[in-house]
Amino acid sequence: MKSVSKLMLFLFATVFAVSPAFAQTMHAEVVVVGGGGSGTAAAYAVAQAGAKSVIVLEKQPATGGTGKYSEGIFAAESKMQQERNIILTKDESFKKIMDYSHWRANAKLVRAFVDKSAETVDWLEEQGVRFKELTSNYPGGLQSWHIFDGRGATMLKTLQSKFPEMNVKILTETPGKKIMMKNGKVAGVIAENIDEEEVKIYAKVVIIATGGFLNNKEMMEKYTRFGDAIPVGNVGKVGDGINMMIEAGAELEGMEVVQNYRPGMPGEATTSQLIAVARQPYLWVDKNGERFCDETVIFQWPFAGNALHRAGGLMYAIIDSNTKKYLMTEGLDVGVGVMVPVKTKLLKLEQELERGVKKGIAFKSDSIKGLAKQMGADPKALEATIKSYNSYSKTKHDIEFAKDPKYIQPVAEGPFYAVMAKPTALGTLGGAKVTKDMQVIGKNSKVIDGLYAVGNDAGGMYGDSYDLLMAGSTIGFAVNSGRMAGEHAAQYLQSVR
Repeated sequence: MKSVSKLMLFLFATVFAVSPAFAQTMHAEVVVVGGGGSGTAAAYAVAQAGAKSVIVLEKQPATGGTGKYSEGIFAAESKMQQERNIILTKDESFKKIMDYSHWRANAKLVRAFVDKSAETVDWLEEQGVRFKELTSNYPGGLQSWHIFDGRGATMLKTLQSKFPEMNVKILTETPGKKIMMKNGKVAGVIAENIDEEEVKIYAKVVIIATGGFLNNKEMMEKYTRFGDAIPVGNVGKVGDGINMMIEAGAELEGMEVVQNYRPGMPGEATTSQLIAVARQPYLWVDKNGERFCDETVIFQWPFAGNALHRAGGLMYAIIDSNTKKYLMTEGLDVGVGVMVPVKTKLLKLEQELERGVKKGIAFKSDSIKGLAKQMGADPKALEATIKSYNSYSKTKHDIEFAKDPKYIQPVAEGPFYAVMAKPTALGTLGGAKVTKDMQVIGKNSKVIDGLYAVGNDAGGMYGDSYDLLMAGSTIGFAVNSGRMAGEHAAQYLQSVR
C-alpha cells in the first residue's frame, strides 16, 4: 500500500508540475493586454461603444506605464487652437508627417490619426480630463501640444475611475503570455497571475497595448541601431505583446524606429540641473575631443539622438565659468518640455557640478589640457576644437556646422567643465502591421480577425525616424489608436455575437 501511495503522489506531483495547480478560467468579450495610455483608451472606448465585459491585463503592480509621464497630446484643428487663432490644419499636419517619413509611413493610418485628433481632445474633456495650456515643444514650433492638467497620470486616473461602472476589470501583476486562436480567429489570451498560475481568458477580441520593447536588449540589437540607448521611464517593456502577435502570425512594420530622447545619464532625473547642461546648444564633443554636430539639434531632440549615436554614443558638453554663471543667472536656452521651462535658472548648478565630479560624470579643471586628460580625450584635439569654436564666436559664423551664432558660447574663462552624456530613449515605435482601424495584419496580408495593436505595439505611424515636428504625437497616437481600435472592435463584436 505504501508503494502504491508513493506512486500516486509521484504521478500527482508530475501532472501538476506540467499544468498549473490552480489554473483559472475567465470569460470576457474583450481583453486588453496593457494598462498604459493606449490600453486605457482602448478599454474605455470599446466599453463605451457597447462591449459587455472588458478585462485589462497589467504586468506591473499598477497601471499607467509611460503614459503617466506624458505632458500633453497632439491635435490639429482643435477648439483650443481655434479659440487662440492658431491655424494648424489636418491637411497640413498629414502632409508634414508624410513628408518627414518620405512616405514610408502608413498614409491611411496617419490620416486616420490626424483626422481623429481634435475629436479626441473633445472626447477627453467630455470624460472629465482637463487641459491647461497649448504650446509647442521648441522655438517656433507648431502649436499642437495640448497640455494635460496634472499630466498623463491624471488623465489616465480620470478614465480608469469610471471603469467599475463600465464593466471594465483590471488585473494587475497579470501579464499576457499567449494569444489563443481558433479557426484563424482570436479566441482569448493565456495570462499568468502573481503566483505564476495560468489564467485562461476566453474572448472574441484582444487588443495588444504592452508598450514596445525598449527594455529588451536582445530585441533592440536585433531590430534597431540603438541598442545602447538608456531607457527613460520604461520598466518591463520587453516586447511581450509584439512577440505574442508574432506567434499568432502577425506581420511586423517599423521595428527600427526608436523614440530618441535628449542626451542623459543613468540615475539622473529628467529635471537634473547637471544633465540640463548637456541639453543646451553650446559646445559638444565626442570621446576624442572633437565637435560632431550643430548643437542646436537639441531643439529637435530626435536629431540629437541620431547625431550622438553617429558619434559613438558618448559626448561631453563643455562650458566655462562664464557660461556656468549665465545658466545660473540668466537661465536655460533650452527647456525640458513643460517640466523645466526655458529661462529656468540653475540656482544649484555649482553644487550639481561638484556632485557630478564625485559621481564621475562631470569633470573640472583650470586648463583645457587638464580637462581633456580627465575626460580621456586627446588634449591637442580638444584644444584645437575649442580654439576653432571660440573663433566662430568672434566671427559670428560657424564654418563647420553653420550653427546659429546666438548659441555659440565661448569657452575661455577657467575653471572649465565637461558633463558626460549618452543616448537615451523614451520608447520603441514599431510593432505589428495594422490597418487604419488598428486591426493586425497577418503574414498572408489578411486581417487577423479579433486582433488589434495600439500605441507602441503598432507599426506604421513613422517612417524610419521619430518625428517631433508636432509635439504630443506619441501620447496622441497612443490615445487615438486606442480609441480607433476600441470603436472598431465594438463593431466587430456585433458581427460575431
